[in-house]
Amino acid sequence: MSAGPAVDPRGPRFAAILTTIVLAVVLVTQWWPLLAIQTVVFAIGAFVGLKPAPYSIVYRTLVAPRLGPTDEREDAAPLRFAQAVGFVFALVGTVGFAVGITPLGIVATAFALFAAFLNAAFDFCLGCEMFLLIKRFSPARASS
Repeated sequence: MSAGPAVDPRGPRFAAILTTIVLAVVLVTQWWPLLAIQTVVFAIGAFVGLKPAPYSIVYRTLVAPRLGPTDEREDAAPLRFAQAVGFVFALVGTVGFAVGITPLGIVATAFALFAAFLNAAFDFCLGCEMFLLIKRFSPARASS
């Protein structure tokens, strides 16, 4: 019972590695235009889809061919939700930095970095787990 198309789970982990690097650079430099770019990357993954997301394209064209095929698949819905959560934190961080509320930018970016790092280092998708908890505890929808 899938809520979305299935994806190669190595792709989202690769994206989390790139995201971790980008967000770490943002925290060190506080260069909000880079965070704005990451915000767009999150938006594409969350609201357009994982396939056209920039890090997915890099993974499919440069990394996946070197790894070879896999039969392992992961539902895209939790991943897209995680991208939406990342989008919110990155957007808040971008606005914080851009308008001069640097502590807000730092905290929001740090939260996004923490989640991305968990996925990159430990293969633990915090946003995905949030999605599953919300789904588990939300009232059942009436069937048609």
